[in-house]
Amino acid sequence: MRVVVEPMVLDDIPAVHDIERASFSAPWPTYAFRQELEANRLARYLVARDGDRLVGYAGLWLMVDEAHVTTFAVSPEYRRQGVGEHLLQELLRISESVGAAVATLEVRVSNLPARRLYEKYGFRPVGVRPRYYTDNNEDALIMTTSELRSRDMRERLRRLAAELQGRRGGADAVGPAGGTGARTAISGDVAGDDDAGGAA
Repeated sequence: MRVVVEPMVLDDIPAVHDIERASFSAPWPTYAFRQELEANRLARYLVARDGDRLVGYAGLWLMVDEAHVTTFAVSPEYRRQGVGEHLLQELLRISESVGAAVATLEVRVSNLPARRLYEKYGFRPVGVRPRYYTDNNEDALIMTTSELRSRDMRERLRRLAAELQGRRGGADAVGPAGGTGARTAISGDVAGDDDAGGAA
């Protein structure tokens, strides 16, 4: 598998929505993604591809000095294969490149696989939003990184990128990507150990 991460475009929305419906109990409608791409100047959305197949997507909002992960999902059959890590690495790279001081997100308290992935990438719990998820009134754990430009964070991301490349035997690539609450679909309704299926 060769993973390429690049900016989401309007033509990607049908495939993105297929993953969205497979990942979340309350999926966003297609027009929400279209509006994010066409009208939200604060938004950056990415897709991950394996060849011609779209296998994951993620998005964030850039607000003042904070990057807020809004959504994150990997196709069920591609979870636990590093796709989520590629997307998360690129989200954090974009965040740092545009001057965000930290990255933040919400994740279901019960979504341990997603939480493990985020903790691996330097996110730590900083609070709880009670009854945040409308489908079952589950609490959301608020997680944030330390300073993205700090030596520790940069070294962590460098090390994890090298580890991911090594695990894939040099077969993965992250292409250039420039470019409501976070959801993560990694395994199940929202994530996988190495790979957030639907997670934020």
